Amino acid sequence: MGRKVLYRPIFNIPDSKPVTKQNPVPASPPLHGLKLAPHRELEQAQQRGRLKCSSCGGSRMFFCYTCCSLVGVSQQEIPSVKLPIKIDIIKHPSEVDGKSTAIHAKILAPDDVTIYTYPCIPEYEDDKVVLVFPGPGSVSVEEMTCRLQNLAVMKSAASPDEEPSPKRPRAEETPGATQQRVVFIDSTWNQTTRIITDERLQALLRVELKTRKTCFWRHQKGSPDTYLATIEAVYYFLKDYQELCLRQEYTGQYDNLMYFYCYLHTLINKAKTTAGRR
Repeated sequence: MGRKVLYRPIFNIPDSKPVTKQNPVPASPPLHGLKLAPHRELEQAQQRGRLKCSSCGGSRMFFCYTCCSLVGVSQQEIPSVKLPIKIDIIKHPSEVDGKSTAIHAKILAPDDVTIYTYPCIPEYEDDKVVLVFPGPGSVSVEEMTCRLQNLAVMKSAASPDEEPSPKRPRAEETPGATQQRVVFIDSTWNQTTRIITDERLQALLRVELKTRKTCFWRHQKGSPDTYLATIEAVYYFLKDYQELCLRQEYTGQYDNLMYFYCYLHTLINKAKTTAGRR
Protein backbone atom coordinates (compact mmCIF):
# COMPACT_ATOMS: atom_id res chain seq x y z
CA MET A 1 0.00 0.00 0.00
CA GLY A 2 1.35 3.44 -0.93
CA ARG A 3 2.10 6.01 1.67
CA LYS A 4 -0.53 8.73 2.00
CA VAL A 5 0.75 12.07 3.21
CA LEU A 6 -0.51 15.61 3.07
CA TYR A 7 1.80 18.33 1.87
CA ARG A 8 2.27 21.85 3.09
CA PRO A 9 4.62 24.57 1.96
CA ILE A 10 6.92 25.19 4.90
CA PHE A 11 10.19 27.09 4.04
CA ASN A 12 10.28 29.03 0.72
CA ILE A 13 12.84 29.09 -2.10
CA PRO A 14 11.32 31.58 -4.57
CA ASP A 15 13.34 30.53 -7.64
CA SER A 16 11.04 29.30 -10.38
CA LYS A 17 13.72 29.57 -13.06
CA PRO A 18 16.44 26.96 -13.59
CA VAL A 19 19.84 27.80 -12.17
CA THR A 20 22.38 28.89 -14.80
CA LYS A 21 25.38 31.20 -14.90
CA GLN A 22 23.07 33.94 -16.20
CA ASN A 23 20.36 33.07 -13.69
CA PRO A 24 21.99 32.38 -10.29
CA VAL A 25 20.00 31.53 -7.20
CA PRO A 26 18.62 34.79 -5.73
CA ALA A 27 19.55 35.72 -2.21
CA SER A 28 16.94 34.38 0.22
CA PRO A 29 16.73 32.73 3.62
CA PRO A 30 17.77 29.06 3.44
CA LEU A 31 15.25 26.24 3.08
CA HIS A 32 12.26 28.44 2.33
CA GLY A 33 9.18 27.48 0.27
CA LEU A 34 9.70 23.70 0.17
CA LYS A 35 6.57 21.58 -0.21
CA LEU A 36 7.06 19.16 2.65
CA ALA A 37 4.89 16.52 4.25
CA PRO A 38 3.81 17.51 7.80
CA HIS A 39 6.38 16.94 10.53
CA ARG A 40 3.73 15.89 13.05
CA GLU A 41 5.01 12.30 13.14
CA LEU A 42 8.56 13.46 13.89
CA GLU A 43 7.35 15.86 16.57
CA GLN A 44 5.51 13.03 18.34
CA ALA A 45 8.51 10.71 18.02
CA GLN A 46 10.76 13.38 19.48
CA GLN A 47 8.48 13.71 22.51
CA ARG A 48 8.68 9.95 23.08
CA GLY A 49 12.47 10.03 22.94
CA ARG A 50 15.03 7.60 21.60
CA LEU A 51 14.05 3.97 21.04
CA LYS A 52 15.93 0.76 20.30
CA CYS A 53 16.20 -0.34 16.69
CA SER A 54 14.39 -3.67 16.36
CA SER A 55 17.17 -5.01 14.13
CA CYS A 56 20.47 -3.95 15.73
CA GLY A 57 19.34 -2.77 19.17
CA GLY A 58 20.97 0.64 18.80
CA SER A 59 19.43 3.66 20.49
CA ARG A 60 17.95 5.79 17.70
CA MET A 61 15.71 8.76 16.97
CA PHE A 62 13.46 8.67 13.87
CA PHE A 63 15.58 6.13 11.94
CA CYS A 64 18.46 3.71 12.32
CA TYR A 65 21.40 4.89 10.23
CA THR A 66 22.98 1.43 10.55
CA CYS A 67 20.01 -0.61 9.32
CA CYS A 68 18.46 2.06 7.05
CA SER A 69 15.09 1.62 8.73
CA LEU A 70 12.58 3.82 10.53
CA VAL A 71 12.47 3.76 14.33
CA GLY A 72 9.48 4.97 16.33
CA VAL A 73 7.66 6.51 13.36
CA SER A 74 4.98 5.10 11.07
CA GLN A 75 6.10 4.43 7.52
CA GLN A 76 2.68 5.50 6.25
CA GLU A 77 3.25 8.99 7.68
CA ILE A 78 6.71 9.44 6.16
CA PRO A 79 6.88 10.66 2.53
CA SER A 80 8.22 8.45 -0.23
CA VAL A 81 9.93 10.14 -3.18
CA LYS A 82 10.25 8.72 -6.70
CA LEU A 83 13.37 9.96 -8.47
CA PRO A 84 13.88 10.41 -12.24
CA ILE A 85 17.33 8.79 -12.12
CA LYS A 86 19.20 6.30 -9.95
CA ILE A 87 21.48 7.63 -7.21
CA ASP A 88 24.60 5.91 -5.86
CA ILE A 89 26.27 7.24 -2.73
CA ILE A 90 29.84 6.13 -1.99
CA LYS A 91 30.41 6.48 1.75
CA HIS A 92 33.85 6.86 3.29
CA PRO A 93 34.47 3.98 5.76
CA SER A 94 35.48 6.48 8.45
CA GLU A 95 32.39 8.64 7.99
CA VAL A 96 30.35 8.68 11.21
CA ASP A 97 26.97 7.18 10.26
CA GLY A 98 25.08 9.25 12.82
CA LYS A 99 26.40 12.50 11.33
CA SER A 100 25.76 11.64 7.68
CA THR A 101 22.73 12.86 5.74
CA ALA A 102 23.07 10.12 3.09
CA ILE A 103 20.66 7.98 5.11
CA HIS A 104 17.93 10.60 4.53
CA ALA A 105 18.03 9.90 0.79
CA LYS A 106 17.97 6.12 1.26
CA ILE A 107 14.98 6.17 3.62
CA LEU A 108 12.94 8.70 1.62
CA ALA A 109 13.72 7.28 -1.85
CA PRO A 110 14.51 3.61 -1.12
CA ASP A 111 13.84 2.35 -4.66
CA ASP A 112 16.24 4.79 -6.31
CA VAL A 113 19.10 5.27 -3.84
CA THR A 114 21.90 2.81 -3.06
CA ILE A 115 24.64 3.41 -0.48
CA TYR A 116 28.03 1.71 -0.89
CA THR A 117 30.85 1.79 1.65
CA TYR A 118 34.26 2.40 0.10
CA PRO A 119 36.23 0.52 -1.27
CA CYS A 120 33.06 -1.04 -2.71
CA ILE A 121 32.36 0.80 -5.99
CA PRO A 122 30.23 -0.60 -8.86
CA GLU A 123 31.48 -0.67 -12.44
CA TYR A 124 30.24 2.39 -14.33
CA GLU A 125 29.93 3.29 -18.01
CA ASP A 126 31.52 6.72 -18.34
CA ASP A 127 29.03 7.97 -20.94
CA LYS A 128 26.01 7.14 -18.76
CA VAL A 129 27.12 8.11 -15.27
CA VAL A 130 28.29 11.38 -13.70
CA LEU A 131 30.04 12.12 -10.42
CA VAL A 132 28.86 15.16 -8.46
CA PHE A 133 32.03 16.65 -7.02
CA PRO A 134 33.54 20.15 -7.22
CA GLY A 135 36.94 21.01 -8.60
CA PRO A 136 38.93 21.70 -11.78
CA GLY A 137 37.37 20.23 -14.89
CA SER A 138 33.89 19.94 -13.41
CA VAL A 139 30.92 21.16 -15.45
CA SER A 140 27.52 22.56 -14.53
CA VAL A 141 24.30 20.53 -14.69
CA GLU A 142 23.37 22.68 -17.68
CA GLU A 143 26.49 21.54 -19.56
CA MET A 144 26.31 17.93 -18.42
CA THR A 145 23.86 16.45 -20.94
CA CYS A 146 25.74 17.80 -23.93
CA ARG A 147 29.02 16.42 -22.62
CA LEU A 148 27.50 12.97 -22.03
CA GLN A 149 26.02 12.94 -25.51
CA ASN A 150 29.43 13.76 -26.96
CA LEU A 151 30.98 10.91 -24.98
CA ALA A 152 28.30 8.52 -26.25
CA VAL A 153 28.94 9.59 -29.86
CA MET A 154 32.69 9.11 -29.44
CA LYS A 155 32.20 5.66 -27.92
CA SER A 156 29.81 4.69 -30.72
CA ALA A 157 32.29 5.87 -33.35
CA ALA A 158 34.96 3.74 -31.74
CA SER A 159 32.71 0.66 -32.11
CA PRO A 160 31.74 0.65 -35.83
CA ASP A 161 30.57 -2.96 -35.71
CA GLU A 162 27.59 -2.02 -33.55
CA GLU A 163 24.66 -0.88 -35.67
CA PRO A 164 22.21 1.48 -33.89
CA SER A 165 18.59 0.44 -33.88
CA PRO A 166 16.59 2.40 -36.49
CA LYS A 167 13.74 2.72 -34.00
CA ARG A 168 15.95 4.18 -31.28
CA PRO A 169 15.47 7.97 -30.92
CA ARG A 170 18.51 10.19 -31.12
CA ALA A 171 19.89 11.37 -27.78
CA GLU A 172 19.06 15.01 -28.48
CA GLU A 173 15.43 14.01 -29.07
CA THR A 174 15.23 12.37 -25.66
CA PRO A 175 16.38 14.78 -22.92
CA GLY A 176 18.49 13.02 -20.30
CA ALA A 177 18.33 9.72 -22.25
CA THR A 178 22.09 9.12 -22.18
CA GLN A 179 22.32 9.38 -18.41
CA GLN A 180 21.45 6.45 -16.17
CA ARG A 181 22.97 7.18 -12.77
CA VAL A 182 24.49 9.88 -10.57
CA VAL A 183 27.25 9.23 -8.03
CA PHE A 184 27.78 11.24 -4.84
CA ILE A 185 30.57 10.94 -2.28
CA ASP A 186 29.56 10.92 1.39
CA SER A 187 32.55 12.02 3.42
CA THR A 188 34.02 14.91 5.33
CA TRP A 189 35.89 17.13 2.90
CA ASN A 190 39.31 16.37 4.37
CA GLN A 191 38.72 12.64 3.81
CA THR A 192 37.49 12.78 0.20
CA THR A 193 40.92 12.36 -1.41
CA ARG A 194 40.96 8.62 -0.83
CA ILE A 195 37.74 8.13 -2.80
CA ILE A 196 37.99 10.85 -5.44
CA THR A 197 41.42 9.61 -6.57
CA ASP A 198 40.25 6.01 -6.98
CA GLU A 199 40.99 4.91 -10.55
CA ARG A 200 37.46 3.50 -10.94
CA LEU A 201 36.03 7.03 -10.80
CA GLN A 202 38.59 8.84 -12.96
CA ALA A 203 36.73 8.45 -16.27
CA LEU A 204 33.45 9.85 -14.95
CA LEU A 205 32.34 13.34 -15.91
CA ARG A 206 32.36 15.56 -12.82
CA VAL A 207 29.49 17.92 -12.13
CA GLU A 208 29.60 20.82 -9.70
CA LEU A 209 26.63 22.63 -8.16
CA LYS A 210 28.46 25.93 -8.29
CA THR A 211 25.62 28.29 -7.37
CA ARG A 212 24.22 26.44 -4.33
CA LYS A 213 25.15 27.21 -0.75
CA THR A 214 24.98 24.93 2.27
CA CYS A 215 23.03 25.56 5.44
CA PHE A 216 24.28 22.39 7.13
CA TRP A 217 24.67 22.78 10.89
CA ARG A 218 27.93 20.78 10.79
CA HIS A 219 29.59 22.90 8.11
CA GLN A 220 33.34 22.26 8.21
CA LYS A 221 35.51 25.22 9.13
CA GLY A 222 37.64 26.46 6.26
CA SER A 223 35.56 24.90 3.47
CA PRO A 224 33.55 27.07 1.02
CA ASP A 225 29.82 27.47 1.62
CA THR A 226 29.27 25.82 -1.78
CA TYR A 227 30.45 22.50 -0.29
CA LEU A 228 27.11 20.86 0.40
CA ALA A 229 25.89 18.16 2.75
CA THR A 230 25.12 14.94 0.86
CA ILE A 231 21.33 15.32 0.97
CA GLU A 232 21.61 18.96 -0.11
CA ALA A 233 23.71 17.92 -3.11
CA VAL A 234 21.26 15.17 -4.10
CA TYR A 235 18.28 17.51 -3.80
CA TYR A 236 19.78 20.45 -5.69
CA PHE A 237 21.13 18.22 -8.44
CA LEU A 238 17.71 16.64 -9.04
CA LYS A 239 16.00 20.02 -9.00
CA ASP A 240 18.34 21.34 -11.70
CA TYR A 241 18.19 18.03 -13.59
CA GLN A 242 14.39 18.28 -13.79
CA GLU A 243 14.51 21.73 -15.38
CA LEU A 244 17.75 21.78 -17.35
CA CYS A 245 18.04 18.17 -18.56
CA LEU A 246 14.49 16.79 -18.63
CA ARG A 247 13.22 20.27 -19.59
CA GLN A 248 10.24 19.93 -17.28
CA GLU A 249 8.84 22.42 -14.80
CA TYR A 250 9.92 21.86 -11.23
CA THR A 251 6.89 21.90 -8.93
CA GLY A 252 8.37 20.48 -5.74
CA GLN A 253 8.57 16.84 -6.84
CA TYR A 254 11.74 16.17 -4.81
CA ASP A 255 11.27 18.61 -1.94
CA ASN A 256 10.51 15.80 0.50
CA LEU A 257 14.08 14.59 0.16
CA MET A 258 14.69 17.43 2.60
CA TYR A 259 12.01 16.16 5.01
CA PHE A 260 14.34 15.05 7.82
CA TYR A 261 16.95 17.68 7.03
CA CYS A 262 14.56 20.62 7.41
CA TYR A 263 13.13 19.29 10.65
CA LEU A 264 16.58 18.75 12.15
CA HIS A 265 17.77 22.13 10.85
CA THR A 266 14.93 23.90 12.68
CA LEU A 267 15.35 21.77 15.80
CA ILE A 268 19.09 22.38 16.08
CA ASN A 269 18.84 26.12 15.42
CA LYS A 270 16.18 26.42 18.13
CA ALA A 271 18.43 24.56 20.54
CA LYS A 272 21.35 26.86 19.72
CA THR A 273 19.17 29.91 20.25
CA THR A 274 17.93 28.60 23.59
CA ALA A 275 21.48 27.86 24.68
CA GLY A 276 22.58 31.34 23.62
CA ARG A 277 25.19 29.92 21.24
CA ARG A 278 23.85 31.36 18.00
